[in-house]
Amino acid sequence: MSRFVQQLVRVGPRFLPFADAASDELPLRKLLRLSLFQVAVGMAIVLLVGTLNRVMIVELKVPASVVGIMISLPLLFAPFRALIGFKSDTHVSALGWRRVPWIYRGTLALWGGFAIMPFALIVLGGQGYAEGQPLWLGVSSAALAFLMVGGGVHTIQTVGLALATDLAPREDQPKVVGLMYVVLLVSMIFSSIGFGWLLDPYYDAQLIKVISGVAVAVFFLNMIALWKMEPRNRAYTIKPEKEPEFSDHWREFISRENALHGLIVIALGTLGFGMADVILEPYGGQVLSMTVAETTRLTATFAGGGLVGFWLASWVLGRGFDPLRMAFLGAAAGLPGFFAIMGATGMTSTWIFILGTLTVGFGGGLFSHGTLTATMRLAPKEQVGLALGAWGAVQATAAGIGIASAGIIRDLLQALPDLGAYGPGAPYLAVFALEAAFLLVTMIVILPLLRSALAARRL
Repeated sequence: MSRFVQQLVRVGPRFLPFADAASDELPLRKLLRLSLFQVAVGMAIVLLVGTLNRVMIVELKVPASVVGIMISLPLLFAPFRALIGFKSDTHVSALGWRRVPWIYRGTLALWGGFAIMPFALIVLGGQGYAEGQPLWLGVSSAALAFLMVGGGVHTIQTVGLALATDLAPREDQPKVVGLMYVVLLVSMIFSSIGFGWLLDPYYDAQLIKVISGVAVAVFFLNMIALWKMEPRNRAYTIKPEKEPEFSDHWREFISRENALHGLIVIALGTLGFGMADVILEPYGGQVLSMTVAETTRLTATFAGGGLVGFWLASWVLGRGFDPLRMAFLGAAAGLPGFFAIMGATGMTSTWIFILGTLTVGFGGGLFSHGTLTATMRLAPKEQVGLALGAWGAVQATAAGIGIASAGIIRDLLQALPDLGAYGPGAPYLAVFALEAAFLLVTMIVILPLLRSALAARRL
């Protein structure tokens, strides 16, 4: 294994995307090890919103409304990412660490949630040995498990990215963040394939093994990622005379020029790209008559576009390109993608639909990296955790609202009797058109920021 890692480090600068993110302060071997926390986060996300979503509804016969509530519970922690980032910025530790203690806390919450989750879900399903158990026991224990996992995921990702930013030179930060998100997407792709293979055929004992195995895996992955990663600082062991207040720091951050404007851009763009997540596969199956295998590959297609977008954004931003302009170009790239998706019908080739999905993923990668880099550069070094948390809070909250809204709009439109004359694709096309409208509004809202940045460079 060590020989493989040595070979990877040796050929990395020539062949691996984002390998140029390495520096003297953060060599490639250390950077790749740090990125393991994104592998753990990717496994958790796929298990929550992909694998368990299907298992709870199909195999465990849990009502879809209950499943929807459970899956949405982790999003309750999304607005607190800014607070989590702030706490890691100002944490006082006897060991001289700020980021590591918070990542440990997130890891323990994630591990604990996955440790009780399989048994809670089996009780919630009320089948086999769990038959006759009180409903409140299954609901409460499953809700606790999902809340713990959600809290762990948001804490680990927010503070982990802040730690990566601390360790990287400022000029390499876009590349480092890009690498972290590429690792996340790759982890999600392979995790979805692996979980599907391990749970086929499904039985309760196998569910316990898989989720418990993930609990152990995320614990050890984060321990390996953090080993001797954050340098100890004696200044972090001294308690300040006045405890820093989150409200004061938040007001200072949000009062910076264009800070609130930037968060609005993030919310609008995320709504534009995020609503498609829940309806792409149903549209492909119901309207385009794609098979289950073909629609399943749409996730990999979307993620593949995102990978290319992140790679290109990191490469260009690392050479001094304006991150706000990158976000504008990402929103612009998403528009033809949605037009291609809307143009794909049962009478045309499914390749138009697949190409549109790839383009939307590509635009989303450009937009996400651009807004994240712009947010990071807005804040001083001592507030980088707060800035990353603010970006994550707005992005995750808008994504959750977008996914829920897309499903609700599609169901409401499908229930309208007059709309049935336009075919089964009409409700989906309305949502896709709304997403394109959000992206167009996003581009309009970004323009004042671009003019402001251009005027600042001329001074």
